[in-house]
Amino acid sequence: MSSISKTLSAAILLALAGSAAAANATSEQAKNRALTNIAANPAAVHGNSNDRFVVKYAKVDKNGDEHVRITRTFAGMDVIGGDFVTHTRGGALTSVSQTLTSSKRPDTRPSINRDDAIAFAGADFGTGFQGMPSARLVVYAMNHAPTLAYEVVFAGQKRNGDPTEMHYFVSAANGAVLNKWDMVHTGKPGGGGTGGGTPAVGLGKSLLYGNVTLNTASSGGSFNLTDLTRGGGATYDALGRSYSTAARGATLFTDADNTWGNNTTTDRATVAADASYGVAMTFDFYKNTFGRNGIFNDGKGVKSYVHVGNGWVNAAWYANAMYYGDGGGGYKPLVAIDVAGHEMSHGVSQATANLAYSGDTGGINEANSDIMGTMVEFYANNANDPGDYDIGEELSSQPLRKMYKQSLDGASYDCYPAGGLAGVDPHYTSGPGNHFFYLLAEGTNPAGFPSSPTCSASDTRVATGNGSLSGIGRNKAAAIWYRALDLYFTSGETYPNARAHTLQAAADLYGAGSAEYAAVAAAWTAIKVN
Repeated sequence: MSSISKTLSAAILLALAGSAAAANATSEQAKNRALTNIAANPAAVHGNSNDRFVVKYAKVDKNGDEHVRITRTFAGMDVIGGDFVTHTRGGALTSVSQTLTSSKRPDTRPSINRDDAIAFAGADFGTGFQGMPSARLVVYAMNHAPTLAYEVVFAGQKRNGDPTEMHYFVSAANGAVLNKWDMVHTGKPGGGGTGGGTPAVGLGKSLLYGNVTLNTASSGGSFNLTDLTRGGGATYDALGRSYSTAARGATLFTDADNTWGNNTTTDRATVAADASYGVAMTFDFYKNTFGRNGIFNDGKGVKSYVHVGNGWVNAAWYANAMYYGDGGGGYKPLVAIDVAGHEMSHGVSQATANLAYSGDTGGINEANSDIMGTMVEFYANNANDPGDYDIGEELSSQPLRKMYKQSLDGASYDCYPAGGLAGVDPHYTSGPGNHFFYLLAEGTNPAGFPSSPTCSASDTRVATGNGSLSGIGRNKAAAIWYRALDLYFTSGETYPNARAHTLQAAADLYGAGSAEYAAVAAAWTAIKVN
């Protein structure tokens, strides 16, 4: 038995020893089988004798194939980029989705201390942070040789008013900043009270969608904006507080007659109706389309905070909740359906592949939110906001992004540049992912939607090609994308990884020789991901 086998948890010793999977394997059996296979073949996951593994979740296909998502620590430290997914057929390990490529691990003795690491990160972050920054030792291996590093966290506010929680990865050897990303995931660049009671049905007089039905709660002769039919998610008035203090000082929306808002911003409950409606549509979309029961697939709803900040022109997913600003400068409150779907999909990304927020991976993270936010808008099928491939088009005269040619904003990429994407806002590097999805779903010249050029041989950012592709339909395209996110993407996903993983998802769903598989390959090639 290898040394790594001896140090794995006792759960492995209780795993099924047989090589053949049970016909109706449970997720617990799949988890144990994955750990057993890792113990028998640590090289398959680039394992080290001091690695430890924690199962995040397992999925068993109808044909018995098992997919188990696993995170990793080394010598008690989190390995950033060390996560992976095992794939098993008939009890045997068939493949592993991962970005880590080495079993080597760094010396665990740092050459600089935490205060030094904070100073190095602070030189980049600048002023404006709130409270005290923190630092902890990790192994940084996000598409990088495993390196001892400090993860330094600064929380504060950007000059444009957006909240920020910057995570820096600082070499523990020399203070170099290896990478950085923001854990506040916004829609554009740049709990006070408890609810509950008995289920009730109210009327929302929303700002963007007219009058809509809202599931609420009745308690003590009044009503509150808690959706008991969708895991108890609730909507709160942040009362102008910033995202960092909203959860402590917000007020749950309550009402005497279960009618919420007046279709204008003169009533603070109006945008709460929009937000509650968007959350309900997103919850239902994931449940009815993919069988996903809530953001974290645990049946629980999440909190939403409206009226965040003072004239804040953004929305964000942060700390397992959603935050919506009131807009300004030509922007309406940021409570559109596709924005709600976008923000909640950051949560789904967090709960599945945990896509990092920099480089290629950050672009894929943002593209995932745009893709799923768009699918939520189509799912809602609201006459006031028909489905389209513009993001946030209800909020101002110009959409936040146009998936068919994102470079129209003057900053985004349509095409994938040789060497990958680094040092660019993920909202701009989402362009190749959005472009891929549009071409896969609709093709280059769809009826009823804008045309979308392919990328020519000379393109480095803007699509100018004249190739021709036919789409497979957005429902099939979304099924392929979601399966790849759920079962194949990892925290350090690159666009070339995403090509391989969506092809595998297409093969799983439709067959390796299918038209759908060929369309996935063609769409990636059309944006220069080969």
